[in-house]
Amino acid sequence: MAALEPLCHLFGVNPNKFSKYENILIETDIFIRIFEKLKEFYRQQHSIHSFISLKLNGDMINMMDSNIAKHIINDITSTNEYTIQGISNYTSIHVDILTDLAAGLNTNPLLTNFRRIVELHREVRPKLYHTIAKKIIAEFELICEDVDSSI
Repeated sequence: MAALEPLCHLFGVNPNKFSKYENILIETDIFIRIFEKLKEFYRQQHSIHSFISLKLNGDMINMMDSNIAKHIINDITSTNEYTIQGISNYTSIHVDILTDLAAGLNTNPLLTNFRRIVELHREVRPKLYHTIAKKIIAEFELICEDVDSSI
Protein backbone atom coordinates (compact mmCIF):
# COMPACT_ATOMS: atom_id res chain seq x y z
CA MET A 1 0.00 0.00 0.00
CA ALA A 2 1.37 3.42 -0.90
CA ALA A 3 2.10 5.74 2.00
CA LEU A 4 -0.30 8.37 0.67
CA GLU A 5 -3.45 6.32 1.18
CA PRO A 6 -3.06 5.76 4.95
CA LEU A 7 -1.78 9.32 5.38
CA CYS A 8 -4.84 10.66 3.59
CA HIS A 9 -7.17 8.49 5.67
CA LEU A 10 -5.43 9.71 8.82
CA PHE A 11 -6.28 13.27 7.74
CA GLY A 12 -9.73 12.48 6.34
CA VAL A 13 -8.71 13.26 2.75
CA ASN A 14 -9.91 11.21 -0.25
CA PRO A 15 -6.88 10.88 -2.59
CA ASN A 16 -9.19 9.93 -5.49
CA LYS A 17 -10.43 13.53 -5.64
CA PHE A 18 -7.01 14.83 -6.70
CA SER A 19 -4.78 14.48 -9.73
CA LYS A 20 -1.61 12.40 -9.51
CA TYR A 21 0.47 15.60 -9.28
CA GLU A 22 -1.77 17.02 -6.54
CA ASN A 23 -1.51 13.75 -4.62
CA ILE A 24 2.29 13.93 -4.79
CA LEU A 25 2.18 17.49 -3.43
CA ILE A 26 -0.28 16.50 -0.68
CA GLU A 27 1.83 13.53 0.35
CA THR A 28 5.00 15.62 0.40
CA ASP A 29 3.37 18.37 2.45
CA ILE A 30 1.89 15.93 4.97
CA PHE A 31 5.18 14.02 5.24
CA ILE A 32 7.14 17.22 5.90
CA ARG A 33 4.61 18.32 8.51
CA ILE A 34 4.75 14.93 10.22
CA PHE A 35 8.55 15.09 10.21
CA GLU A 36 8.47 18.52 11.86
CA LYS A 37 6.02 17.29 14.53
CA LEU A 38 8.17 14.22 15.19
CA LYS A 39 11.19 16.47 15.67
CA GLU A 40 9.19 18.55 18.17
CA PHE A 41 8.09 15.38 19.96
CA TYR A 42 11.64 14.05 20.33
CA ARG A 43 13.00 17.49 21.25
CA GLN A 44 10.45 17.67 24.06
CA GLN A 45 11.30 14.17 25.25
CA HIS A 46 15.00 14.92 25.30
CA SER A 47 14.61 18.30 26.93
CA ILE A 48 12.49 16.70 29.65
CA HIS A 49 14.44 13.48 30.15
CA SER A 50 18.02 14.18 29.12
CA PHE A 51 18.53 17.89 29.45
CA ILE A 52 16.39 18.91 32.42
CA SER A 53 19.02 21.21 33.86
CA LEU A 54 20.46 22.35 30.52
CA LYS A 55 19.13 24.80 28.01
CA LEU A 56 19.02 23.40 24.50
CA ASN A 57 21.34 25.41 22.31
CA GLY A 58 21.36 25.42 18.51
CA ASP A 59 24.02 22.69 18.27
CA MET A 60 22.01 20.33 20.48
CA ILE A 61 18.86 20.97 18.45
CA ASN A 62 20.72 20.33 15.18
CA MET A 63 22.19 17.13 16.65
CA MET A 64 18.72 15.91 17.65
CA ASP A 65 17.31 16.87 14.23
CA SER A 66 20.04 14.90 12.46
CA ASN A 67 19.37 11.90 14.71
CA ILE A 68 15.60 11.76 14.17
CA ALA A 69 15.92 8.37 12.42
CA LYS A 70 17.86 7.11 15.46
CA HIS A 71 15.09 8.24 17.80
CA ILE A 72 12.37 6.68 15.64
CA ILE A 73 14.17 3.34 15.28
CA ASN A 74 14.90 3.22 19.00
CA ASP A 75 11.27 4.08 19.73
CA ILE A 76 10.12 1.22 17.50
CA THR A 77 12.44 -1.26 19.23
CA SER A 78 11.47 0.05 22.69
CA THR A 79 7.91 -1.19 22.09
CA ASN A 80 9.32 -4.74 21.83
CA GLU A 81 7.18 -5.28 18.72
CA TYR A 82 10.25 -5.23 16.44
CA THR A 83 13.96 -5.83 16.74
CA ILE A 84 16.47 -4.25 14.36
CA GLN A 85 16.30 -7.48 12.34
CA GLY A 86 12.50 -7.31 12.33
CA ILE A 87 12.59 -3.70 11.14
CA SER A 88 15.03 -4.78 8.43
CA ASN A 89 12.73 -7.58 7.30
CA TYR A 90 9.65 -5.34 7.30
CA THR A 91 11.22 -2.34 5.57
CA SER A 92 13.65 -4.17 3.25
CA ILE A 93 16.47 -2.00 4.59
CA HIS A 94 19.73 -3.84 5.22
CA VAL A 95 20.29 -4.53 8.91
CA ASP A 96 23.73 -2.84 8.84
CA ILE A 97 22.16 0.41 7.62
CA LEU A 98 19.54 0.24 10.37
CA THR A 99 22.20 -0.53 12.98
CA ASP A 100 24.20 2.53 11.89
CA LEU A 101 21.06 4.69 11.98
CA ALA A 102 20.04 3.38 15.42
CA ALA A 103 23.52 4.07 16.78
CA GLY A 104 23.56 7.57 15.32
CA LEU A 105 26.50 6.75 13.04
CA ASN A 106 24.47 7.58 9.93
CA THR A 107 22.55 10.82 10.37
CA ASN A 108 21.50 11.21 6.74
CA PRO A 109 19.39 8.24 5.67
CA LEU A 110 18.07 7.96 2.15
CA LEU A 111 14.60 9.47 1.91
CA THR A 112 13.12 6.15 0.77
CA ASN A 113 14.63 4.38 3.78
CA PHE A 114 13.50 7.11 6.15
CA ARG A 115 10.00 6.96 4.71
CA ARG A 116 9.81 3.18 5.27
CA ILE A 117 10.97 3.63 8.86
CA VAL A 118 8.34 6.33 9.48
CA GLU A 119 5.64 4.14 7.90
CA LEU A 120 6.50 1.33 10.33
CA HIS A 121 6.68 3.78 13.23
CA ARG A 122 3.21 5.01 12.31
CA GLU A 123 1.92 1.44 12.59
CA VAL A 124 3.66 0.86 15.92
CA ARG A 125 2.67 4.22 17.49
CA PRO A 126 -0.76 5.06 15.98
CA LYS A 127 -1.82 7.28 18.90
CA LEU A 128 1.24 9.48 18.41
CA TYR A 129 0.38 9.92 14.74
CA HIS A 130 -3.26 10.69 15.49
CA THR A 131 -2.07 13.38 17.90
CA ILE A 132 0.25 14.74 15.22
CA ALA A 133 -2.59 14.64 12.67
CA LYS A 134 -4.83 16.66 15.00
CA LYS A 135 -2.12 19.29 15.41
CA ILE A 136 -1.55 19.50 11.66
CA ILE A 137 -5.30 19.70 10.97
CA ALA A 138 -5.54 22.57 13.48
CA GLU A 139 -2.72 24.32 11.61
CA PHE A 140 -4.53 23.78 8.28
CA GLU A 141 -7.72 25.24 9.78
CA LEU A 142 -5.80 28.35 10.88
CA ILE A 143 -4.27 28.68 7.42
CA CYS A 144 -7.72 28.34 5.81
CA GLU A 145 -9.15 30.96 8.15
CA ASP A 146 -6.31 33.35 7.22
CA VAL A 147 -6.88 32.73 3.52
CA ASP A 148 -10.66 33.16 3.85
CA SER A 149 -10.27 36.42 5.77
CA SER A 150 -7.88 37.84 3.18
CA ILE A 151 -10.19 37.10 0.24
